[in-house]
Amino acid sequence: MSKELSAVLGTTITLIGQFQTALATPPTTATEAAKDAEALPLLTVSSSALKAQVTKLSLLAITSPFTYSAVGTVLRELNESVLPSIVTASLLVTPAQYTNAFHSEVLLLVKTILTELSTLVLEVKRVGEKKDQEKKDTGKESDVTKSEKDAVMLATGRVWDACDATADVANKGVVGFVMRRVEQWRDLVRDAVEEIEDWDPEEGDDGFFDDVLSDEEKGGDDDEDDDEDDEEETAALQEHKKSTLRFLKPIAQVYPAIINNRLKNAGNAPLASSSGVKKLESLMLNLQAIPDDVDEAAGALYEANFETSAEYLRKTRKCATQAVELVASPWDAAKVKDNAPADKFATWSKTWLKVIDEVSKSIVKN
Repeated sequence: MSKELSAVLGTTITLIGQFQTALATPPTTATEAAKDAEALPLLTVSSSALKAQVTKLSLLAITSPFTYSAVGTVLRELNESVLPSIVTASLLVTPAQYTNAFHSEVLLLVKTILTELSTLVLEVKRVGEKKDQEKKDTGKESDVTKSEKDAVMLATGRVWDACDATADVANKGVVGFVMRRVEQWRDLVRDAVEEIEDWDPEEGDDGFFDDVLSDEEKGGDDDEDDDEDDEEETAALQEHKKSTLRFLKPIAQVYPAIINNRLKNAGNAPLASSSGVKKLESLMLNLQAIPDDVDEAAGALYEANFETSAEYLRKTRKCATQAVELVASPWDAAKVKDNAPADKFATWSKTWLKVIDEVSKSIVKN
C-alpha cells in the first residue's frame, strides 16, 4: 500500500479516536458564538455527507482494481471536512439549550457513527493491505472475495443506519424527540393497564398443591377455614384491582393530552427561553418515571402487597400531577392576550386534577 494512503488511513483512525475522546467530555454550556449556530441543520447535512462519502469508500474498496488515490481522496474529505462538521454539530447541542435528554441522545448517535466508521476504515485498510501484498508477490491483484465484500458492506450498512438515525433525530428536533419518547411511555402505561385488566385474582395457584398434597398434609379439617381465607383474599384482590384501574385510567390520559395539546405543533416555543427548556426537561423526567412506578404497583398488587402497591401509586400520582401542572399554561403564555379564548388544555387540567383527587381517595393517602 502506498505510503500516502497508509498515512491518510492512519490519520482517519487517529481522528476518530480523538473525536470519541472529545465526545466523552463535552461542554455543558455553549459559547456566545455557539448559541447562534444552527446545530441541528449542520448535524443533518453532515450526517448525509458522511453517508455519501462512506458509500464511495465502500464501492472503491470492493471494486477491482483497488484505486489507492481514489480511496485516499475520499478519506481526506472525511478527515478535513465531514468528520469535523458532524462532531462540531453534536458538541453544539448543549443541555442548556436542548435539554439533557436530547444532548445525550445526539452524543450517543454520533459516537455510534464514529465506532461503526472506525470498523469500516479498518476493513478498507485490510483490503488495501491484501492487494498491496498480492502485487508484491505476483505482480497482480485478485478480485475481492465474497467474505471481504460482505465485511465491507456490513460495516457500511451500520454506518448508514447510524447516519440515518442521527439525521432523523436532528430533523425532528427536540420537541419531536420528546414526543417520540412520551409516546413510548404512553404505550408502556397502556400495556400495564391492559395487563391488570386481563389479570384474574381468582386463578390463584391453579390448585396445583391441592393435587399433590394428601388430605393430612393439607390440614384435613382446616380446609373450610382455608377456603374462607382464600375467598376473602380473592375478594380483597378484586376490590384493589378495581380501585387501581379506576386510578390508573386518568393517569394514562395524561400522555395523549400532553402530546396533542402541548407537544404537537409546539414548534420551537419550548426552547425559546432557559425556563422553557427546564420545563421541558422536568416534563420528561416526570412522564418517564410513571411507567416504572405503575409496573411496581402492579407487581405488588399481584402479590397482594397492598401497602407497597399504594406507595408506588402515590409516586405515580405525584409525577403525573407535576407533569400536568408544569404545562397547564401554554409555552408562550406571556404572549397570550387577556381577551384570548380559554386554553383547552388549561381547562382540561383543572378537571383532571379534581378527578385524580377523587379516584385517589380509596387508594392513595394525600
